[in-house]
Formats: sequence, C-alpha cells, structure tokens
Amino acid sequence: MNKFLKIVLVLFVGCFLSPLTLVSCKSKAAVVDVTNNENRMSSNKIIEKHYNNNSEFKTLYIKSNIKYTDSKQSQNVTAEIKIKKDEQILISIKYLGFIVAKASITPLSVSYYEKISGDYFEGDFRGLTQFLGTDLDFNKIQNLVLGRAMDDLKTGNYTQSYAEGIFRLDDVLDSNTKKSFYFDANTFLIQKQEITQTKENRMMQVAYSNNKEINSISFPYNININTFQKAGKIQINMEYNTISLNEELSFPYSVPNGYKRIIIK
Repeated sequence: MNKFLKIVLVLFVGCFLSPLTLVSCKSKAAVVDVTNNENRMSSNKIIEKHYNNNSEFKTLYIKSNIKYTDSKQSQNVTAEIKIKKDEQILISIKYLGFIVAKASITPLSVSYYEKISGDYFEGDFRGLTQFLGTDLDFNKIQNLVLGRAMDDLKTGNYTQSYAEGIFRLDDVLDSNTKKSFYFDANTFLIQKQEITQTKENRMMQVAYSNNKEINSISFPYNININTFQKAGKIQINMEYNTISLNEELSFPYSVPNGYKRIIIK
C-alpha cells in the first residue's frame, strides 16, 4: 500500500500512536496547580462542561484537504467523510479527483481498500488494537474527527493544572502510558490531546483550531496530528473546507473484485 495513504487510513481507522519527544511551537508557560489558583475547578466540573457542548446531529458531511509530511516526502490528498452519528463513518480518500482509497467504520467492524496496491482489510477493532498497541474503538475515531476528547473522560482518574487560559487534565494509566487533555477555559472545547508510551518512546498529539459554529455545534476546521518515532516525525494536517449537518447521505461501500485481503495477526 502506498505509504502515506496507509498512514492516513490508519490514523482514521486506528488512532495511530507514535513516539515521544514533543517539540512545542510555543515557549513553555509555567503550569499552575488549579487548587492553588484563582481559576479553581475540579476535574469533574471541567469534564462536565466539556460534555455540555452541543454535539447532537444525525448525519455529518465533511470535505477536507489533507497534507501528509514525513522526513522523505510531502503529499496532498482530499477526503470526504460521512458520519451517521454513532453508527457508521465512511471515508473516501481522493487524489487528483479520483478515489484511491476508502474506509468504512462501524462500532463492530473496520474495512478499507486501496486501489493502487489492490489490497483490502476487513476485521474488527481487536486486531487493530493489537497491531497498533493502543485500545481503540468507533467512538474514539468519531470523537477525533469531531474535535471531542477521544476517551470517555468520565472513566479516568485525573490531575489538573491551569496555564494561559487552558485547563489540562492528565491521566496516568500506569508507569508506561499517560494521556493529557487540554481545554479552553472559556468554552471547554478541547484544544489538544496527547497519548504517550514511555517504554516504546511513542507519542501522538492531536491539536484543534479555527473552531466555527454550525447549527449551534462547534467544529474545528483545522486538525493537526503529529506522531513522533525513532524513524522521525510524521505530520498530518487536515483542513475542513465544507461541513454539512443532517442531510440525507448514502454510505456505499464494497471491495472491488480481485483485491488481496490483508491479514493482521
């Protein structure tokens, strides 16, 4: 499979993880413990306010430009993303106006095919979870695209801090895995989320910006996904051009005849 198409699909289909060593574009601000600051707020209250942001819709259509960059190449594609909330996500990757890859994701299954290599995958989240080294499911992928916290925040155990108008929640799952979520202190929309695995020296960071309201629902029009690994840094920049809500959408998906199935063990 063409390398950058595979990574684009894996990012959508699998919340791909990569290594550590984050380089921030901003100078580091002093982090202040919320309990000792005038901006006191419990982690539960922050989570409640985040989920109070309206996210009710039936269907969603997104047209996006995607730029993929690594140490060896930089390529551009477009993507059409259709979502039937909580039921199905259909992603069509186009190059020069032609569909070159397609993915269909439901709560129970993950499928995609890629035309250049003639490969396809059909399976569930268990195989991809083992392959990628991180738990994933339909809701995490849907939340990543919508600009929501990927995890169910109500199940975590967080420490919180505050700096420069941003609330930060850290969930240390064990000695190896840490998740961090950054929220705007006024809107409680997520600005950034990170997951690191120390032993594997891996990190994924997803940053959101340029939020706009459509039918009282806020969507980020820019999503920057950065992964860090020993082989180098990978960047995927998504720019939403069109977002439409609650239209009648079709979700056609079928693997062309003659494609070779990929088996993930």
